[in-house]
Amino acid sequence: MLHAMGLPFAILGTVLNVYSWILIVRVLCTWFPTIDWYSEPYRTLARISDPYLNAFRFIPPIGMIDISAMVGIGILVWFVIPACGQMAHVLG
Repeated sequence: MLHAMGLPFAILGTVLNVYSWILIVRVLCTWFPTIDWYSEPYRTLARISDPYLNAFRFIPPIGMIDISAMVGIGILVWFVIPACGQMAHVLG
């Protein structure tokens, strides 16, 4: 059971885990060129995910593959979410 000090980190880790899945869905949707990004639910998906993904747009593509989203998702999944879990464990 988590104590009050570790609970915010556990909640943050869970929220970021859900957000990482939203990012993955956003990236997978870009593989379908017929998606209208101005219609719902795609517009909301883009509004939620693009602010984070745009931070990695400076990374140049390798050939025809845009790796910026993979780097952004990788940082979130491999570093940030585990750090939240570790903080929740240490403090809770």
